Amino acid sequence: MWLKPEEVLLKNALKLWVLERSNQYFVLQRRRGYGEEGGGLAGLLVGTLDAVLDSTSKVAPFRILHQTPDSQVYWSIACGASREEITEHWDWLEHNVMKTLSVFDSNEDITSFVQGKIRGLIAEEGKGSFVKEEDPEKFREALMKFEKCFGLPQQEKLVTYYSCSCWRGRVPCQGWLYLSTNFLSFYSFLLGAEIKLVISWDEISKLEKTSNVILTESIHVCSRGEDHYFSMFLHINETFLLMEQLANYAVRRFFDKETFEGDPVLCSPLQITKRGLERRAHSEQISGFFRLPKEETLKEVHECFLWVPFSHFNTLGKMCISENYVCFASQDGCLCSVIIPLREVIGVEKADPANRGVNIATKGKQAFRFTEVRDFEHLVVKLRNKCGAKASPQHAVSTEVKANSDPDSLVDCYDEQSMAGQRNCSKAVSTEALMTVFHPQDAENLDSKMLKEKMKEQSWNILFAECGRGVSMFRTKKTRDLVVRGIPETLRGELWLLFSGAVNDMVTSPGYYSELVERSLGTCTLATDEIERDLRRSLPEHPAFQSDTGISALRRVLTAYAYRNPKIGYCQAMNILTSVLLLYAKEEEAFWLLVAVCERMLPDYFNRRIIGALVDQAVFEGLIRDYLPQLTDHMTDMTFFSSVSLSWFLTLFISVLPIESAVNVVDCFFYDGIKAILQLGLAVLDYNIDRLLTCKDDAEAVTILNRFFDSVTNKDSPLPPAVQQASNLNETKSYAKVDITNLVRESNDKYGDICYEDVESMRCRNRLYVIQTLEVTTKQNVLRVVSQDVKINPSELEELYELFKKEHFLSCYWSVNSPVLSHHDPSLPYLEQYRIDCQQFRVLYHLLSPWAHCANRDSLALWTFRLLDENSDCLINFKELACALDVMYHGSFTEKLKLLFKLHIPPAFTEVESLSPSKGAKLSKEELIHFSQLNVSSPVDSQDADALKRSPEKGKGKVDIQAYLKQWQDELLKKEESIKDLPRMNQSQFIQFSKTLYNLFHGDPEEELLYRAIAVVTSLLLKMEELGRKLQSSSPPTKSPAVAAEPTAENGTGSEESSTSQETANLKVLSPSQADGQWSFAFEQILASLLNEPALVRFFEKPVNVKAKLEDAKISQLKARRRV
Repeated sequence: MWLKPEEVLLKNALKLWVLERSNQYFVLQRRRGYGEEGGGLAGLLVGTLDAVLDSTSKVAPFRILHQTPDSQVYWSIACGASREEITEHWDWLEHNVMKTLSVFDSNEDITSFVQGKIRGLIAEEGKGSFVKEEDPEKFREALMKFEKCFGLPQQEKLVTYYSCSCWRGRVPCQGWLYLSTNFLSFYSFLLGAEIKLVISWDEISKLEKTSNVILTESIHVCSRGEDHYFSMFLHINETFLLMEQLANYAVRRFFDKETFEGDPVLCSPLQITKRGLERRAHSEQISGFFRLPKEETLKEVHECFLWVPFSHFNTLGKMCISENYVCFASQDGCLCSVIIPLREVIGVEKADPANRGVNIATKGKQAFRFTEVRDFEHLVVKLRNKCGAKASPQHAVSTEVKANSDPDSLVDCYDEQSMAGQRNCSKAVSTEALMTVFHPQDAENLDSKMLKEKMKEQSWNILFAECGRGVSMFRTKKTRDLVVRGIPETLRGELWLLFSGAVNDMVTSPGYYSELVERSLGTCTLATDEIERDLRRSLPEHPAFQSDTGISALRRVLTAYAYRNPKIGYCQAMNILTSVLLLYAKEEEAFWLLVAVCERMLPDYFNRRIIGALVDQAVFEGLIRDYLPQLTDHMTDMTFFSSVSLSWFLTLFISVLPIESAVNVVDCFFYDGIKAILQLGLAVLDYNIDRLLTCKDDAEAVTILNRFFDSVTNKDSPLPPAVQQASNLNETKSYAKVDITNLVRESNDKYGDICYEDVESMRCRNRLYVIQTLEVTTKQNVLRVVSQDVKINPSELEELYELFKKEHFLSCYWSVNSPVLSHHDPSLPYLEQYRIDCQQFRVLYHLLSPWAHCANRDSLALWTFRLLDENSDCLINFKELACALDVMYHGSFTEKLKLLFKLHIPPAFTEVESLSPSKGAKLSKEELIHFSQLNVSSPVDSQDADALKRSPEKGKGKVDIQAYLKQWQDELLKKEESIKDLPRMNQSQFIQFSKTLYNLFHGDPEEELLYRAIAVVTSLLLKMEELGRKLQSSSPPTKSPAVAAEPTAENGTGSEESSTSQETANLKVLSPSQADGQWSFAFEQILASLLNEPALVRFFEKPVNVKAKLEDAKISQLKARRRV
């Protein structure tokens, strides 16, 4: 690798380097201790320095220096990881530079020319490089050491690296941590002890920051049950954030494709960079905090002050600017926050230059003044350009705002235009909120509850007068207090839409919902069937859903969403949530609220595996440990909290609380997100902690919580008594009535210190744990099923499964949008979730098969794959692989021979050598895929063609459960295949079968004996077949095929007796076209002939060391993938 020229004092380096070559202008040196036997103490010390110190010398064991006569200053210009690499650079210098240097007169000119030449080479190399870091020279050096130490494929992209210590027991090993797209790698070399650690991100089940007495602050990584601790980072928070991002990226890409496929930012592993990951993390944090659309990316962040007019003070915070929004949050996050959509902005002006101020005016007659903004003039120009396309008369209005600071002076026409746009987008469905239809308020006859409701409305109107109304309103502590008290019925739909961010989606997509309704109604899918089944189970006691009005609205919203997002479609609990949304919001608003909940606020909740809900339950368990330790000490099994709280998270407490109380929880959820649900869950457990501590079992604890929820009331609810669900049963008399407002307020007071950033970090960590737990469950179920059909012992079978799964992932690591990713579908039965194609099978076959030493091993792998692929979808599952290897490892002589026989007849066998006589020894990937997809009809299998067509589709459309059950039943009833059922083997197939046997025997200690035995067998079979034809034919027999005089090249037994050579030559029979299918052999004939040869029986009954085979495969799997 060429290096940016740097000065080196050779006098100080002589003890560390050994001279290899030199000429008048260049010196080639080798690092002391490298390439020497043992290396001695000096070599150990130098190696330790190289591993610990951050210097050029640590990177490579070879380097080239530029020198000029009579100078003590040398210049490093190249380094190399191997002698071949550095020799290539040396030769290039001798052929391209040395002759030119003789024309210069001065040493300064020579040095200047060499430096310019080397910089030019580096620039040329950098054109196609992915290195775009702040210090490319240093990064290139680290990249070189990374490639040299770990031997990963060149496509593996190094993201960043850190100096740190890896703890082995109580001993820290100083070295370097490398974070790449697919691996976490660590390298250390201390006093002769080399440590290499390579962990795939997709194998990590726990990633957290920890601290104890020995380690003040460290990063804990758990992979496959092994714990690793890394400490002594210079910037541990930055490192941990990047590790979290990379682990989350891998998990989403490999295990959770439903969310990953819609993420264009991370679709290519080659485009991931450190800065890109950091930017993405900040964008996700900002989008989640302010409830912005998912596609928004953070562009700029400015620390500044915002003038709060109603409080008359400037609050310090951060202004975050994305493509379409300007957001501000005070330092503590809850004091004050503002969201300004650029579509609402009508003026951007510079304010007081001394204070570096920026004024932003909006259509809602509001003006926002930011001061102490860095580079405020440039920011004003940027914002004007962004808003210019949306509001042309902007400058005139802006100058008016500047001249008159009163925000009431803004032009009213923009507000009218905004309202007109909203009216247009809501024309499609004009349904009112169901609550206004079924429970209209009587303005004349107000009872005490209605009076309280009016007082709440008045409080909100006062807040609107102070803070503004609409998407750009100031959100302060007073806003939160009013939300905790409960939002008034008449304002619920508006404020839910506002706080959830759904208003932004609705305004920017006018007419979208009505189009979806038109396209989705009348469609018939699995989702629509489930929706119809659940429609009348959604709040059945409420009159709105006892009528066709409410049911039809619910059907339209759920069907439209299933049509919009088929990957989620419909999931139970969505009906309960949507029915509550429809009570307080118009139909189109309810749809966009559902979108906000399913796709942003509760990600991955509503899918087949409800991963999001499981993740939040794990977060909840962690918070219980932190805030209610006495409860966790009492409970022997923390899974109780998961089982009891699942419905809390999926339905936002709607399914366990009376409707009049549950809506208050939904109010807080739309304002605070999942944090509100976590806080309320803690408050519920805390309220019942004394009773829970006396419980003897889980059933008693569930009863206590259910009775508590029945006792929760909302004394201020204006809902009619017929609608309210609060229980008045005698059994709840022992429970005092609990008002939901007090319960929510208590949850805020006690657990309000739980912040959004901590919850998101816990979500990220627990996501790894949840998905790996699901993967373990899948593995256990697969092993339980497969172990019944094979003789491989359980521990070896588990190792085989890990290799099978690893091969699936290795095929996806370095491919952009790899089609192999589609081979994993967690919605399918356990056995079908992971499948491999022919290319992946070939790699595993080479690693695991005892017949992989065969010269035509690629052909054998291909034929084995075709034999296992019974349904011809070009994919096989783990059970099929394990059964094939089980025959090779533990099968009897007859079973192994039957497998080989079936490999050489259709449908497995295909003429690999038909393209070229040289084919068969090694097949390219394209040829392998081509041959694996060829359909070869078999006489025996033709009768099963209809049955194969009727087999259930894998992962396509609606899964036919009945077909799966029928297929399973057929497999159970299927009798063991009789050897008499096998078709006969024709002449060309028999020739290939014999060649395969010769190839299998190559290298065996009894090779010569085996060659002689197979020659005898083939000669005997040919004579038997000829005799049989003579007996069966009444006509004169056809002359027997001529045989060649020379033995086949594969036998390698030139010293055999002439009779044996003559028998061996029988393999050189006529081609199939000449024989015209006259020759064929039954399996019984071949079996009987081979049983007469003890050497052949010994060869096939030789035991296989499966454990050693698996250990070698684990070591070689990554290297094999690199070769591929």
